[in-house]
Amino acid sequence: MPTISDPVTAGRAPASRASVTERAASALPGVGLSLLAFGSLLILLLHVLPPSNRVNPMTRTISQYALEANGWMFDVGVLLLAVGSMAVLAGLVRAGVVRAISGTSLFLTFWSVSLAVLVVFEKYDYQNGMSTGASGMIHRMASLVAFLSLPIAVLLASRGAARRNPSWRRPAAWTRWAAIAAGACFSLLIYAIVQGFFTDTSWWRVFPLGGMERLIALSDVVAVSVLGVWARMARAVPAEPLGSAGLADQVSDGPGGAALVQ
Repeated sequence: MPTISDPVTAGRAPASRASVTERAASALPGVGLSLLAFGSLLILLLHVLPPSNRVNPMTRTISQYALEANGWMFDVGVLLLAVGSMAVLAGLVRAGVVRAISGTSLFLTFWSVSLAVLVVFEKYDYQNGMSTGASGMIHRMASLVAFLSLPIAVLLASRGAARRNPSWRRPAAWTRWAAIAAGACFSLLIYAIVQGFFTDTSWWRVFPLGGMERLIALSDVVAVSVLGVWARMARAVPAEPLGSAGLADQVSDGPGGAALVQ
């Protein structure tokens, strides 16, 4: 039989569930950063643990580790990077830094999906004379998509955010520089490929291929980690809704900050 306390109890349950959901959502940036760190650590350990430590890091790409006996560490590490990146994206969306449907969301999703594709389709095993096959070609294309998408995603994230919230200017600047650094590292690969069409030097011999790829990968992980730090900072300072104040910001760009529209 209903009692007088039933309405109170019924009201508390949804509130409690909402509180748990809120805490879980607010933890997304931290979870993303943790996954990025753990995934990176697993890949770094492959450089020092046998038998993968026999791989020359300057001449062999990171994906070579997947072909070693302890290649599972590479697969797990890359998947953690993919999931961590999506957690960072979810944190950014929740904090209002980026929109769910935006260029940043699209290209960051490309990056994460491409990382997963790298795990499913292994690279060519040149060390054992295997240099053909659909798997290797898909792996190579996924690498290019990942390395191209990440700098674009990070750069787009830095645009317009500081205009919506002045307190985001500093993290937006960090993000912009991280994107520029990642793009500069990727440009080395583009240069190597382009010059291969005009010279007799193969593109993978212009720079030490393994070292170049590791530099690109490092810059990408740093860039997406900067996004994760921004998402954590943005939790405490949410974006202000566009209203009269937002309109004033958009039209107050005259000399000395004077309003262009009175």
